[in-house]
Amino acid sequence: MSAEGEPRTPAEGELRKVARVVLLDPQDRILLLHGFEPDDPGDDWWFTPGGGLEGGETREEAALRELAEETGITQVELGPVLWRRICSFPFDGRRWDQDEWYFLARTAQTETSADGLTELELRSVAGLRWWTSAELLAARETVYPTRLAELLRTLLEEGPPDTPVVLAPEIV
Repeated sequence: MSAEGEPRTPAEGELRKVARVVLLDPQDRILLLHGFEPDDPGDDWWFTPGGGLEGGETREEAALRELAEETGITQVELGPVLWRRICSFPFDGRRWDQDEWYFLARTAQTETSADGLTELELRSVAGLRWWTSAELLAARETVYPTRLAELLRTLLEEGPPDTPVVLAPEIV
């Protein structure tokens, strides 16, 4: 991160390494953040907690740090990598090209806090909420990754995959 708390830009052609968390509570609800384009709050979506690696940290370390910063949740049992995907999207005036790994995590700590959000997150996160699988399947809102409802249903029915599932790239 830069001194302002903004992500560093990867070198040209390099993908930003990202760790994301599929956080489930004891009722198997998933925690999602509600984000929006800073200059256009009507352009909004839901997404899993997570973000880019800092310094020499591992993806596991980044997943736990980002989860704590974005949600205040620190009592977590981090599980295996469920999914991997490459994505590219415009946000805050630039294009983000990312290699994302999605970790399964469980927690009994359902109270959240936004105290650790960066300046950019404060300008682009409207809140968060716990979703049941049924609510996610019925949602009309945009959710990333776009197949999250189906992926969550499969996870809850079959358990984590033996090896991470590589999702189709998403280019927005």
